[in-house]
Amino acid sequence: MPDDIPAFSPRAAATRQRILDAALAEFAAKGLAGARVDEIAARADANKRMLYAYFGNKEDLWLTVLERAYAAKREEERALRVDALPPAEAMRRLVEFNLRYTAAHPEFVALLNQENIHRAEHLRRSAQVPALYSPLLESLRAVLARGEADGVFRRGVDPLQLYVTIVALGHFYVANMHTLSTIFGAGLGTEAALRDRESHCVEVALGYLRP
Repeated sequence: MPDDIPAFSPRAAATRQRILDAALAEFAAKGLAGARVDEIAARADANKRMLYAYFGNKEDLWLTVLERAYAAKREEERALRVDALPPAEAMRRLVEFNLRYTAAHPEFVALLNQENIHRAEHLRRSAQVPALYSPLLESLRAVLARGEADGVFRRGVDPLQLYVTIVALGHFYVANMHTLSTIFGAGLGTEAALRDRESHCVEVALGYLRP
């Protein structure tokens, strides 16, 4: 169900928001298959009839939660205003943001991991999420062009490949933090460890971009 729905009364809007918050928690903890509508309704202090009236079935609710998760991240990413920053600083901010956002929002990681298990079956129904990312690639392409013109970036960098790499540098670390910490006997979730990872990610990305 798209997010640009007709306006609700304040009471209905509050109920709808509680359902979305409850669904996010339930889906992040148990995935789409394990989550139960009864549990979501109970968490939200609502009834299933209201849930179905607002969102349709469980799969529609999942897609709405997924779209909102992507939109929340993109809203914060846009606030970086990378187009207004010097090219190298823009890239630094983008790398730092993606690691820190992922670390601060494990529920986002959980949702993406689950949707990948489903081979993006539900995300393919969304027109909203692809539309969020087209402007991002154009903005990144413009930053790369400015960096080339200033002589600080190499030529011919694919903005899509670069963005996937930037996201991967943070996402893999956070998604596998518990197993990696166990394997290497290191507390990778500490602030000190995150700072080390942040510095490394920035160095990797900017090192690749140097002419």
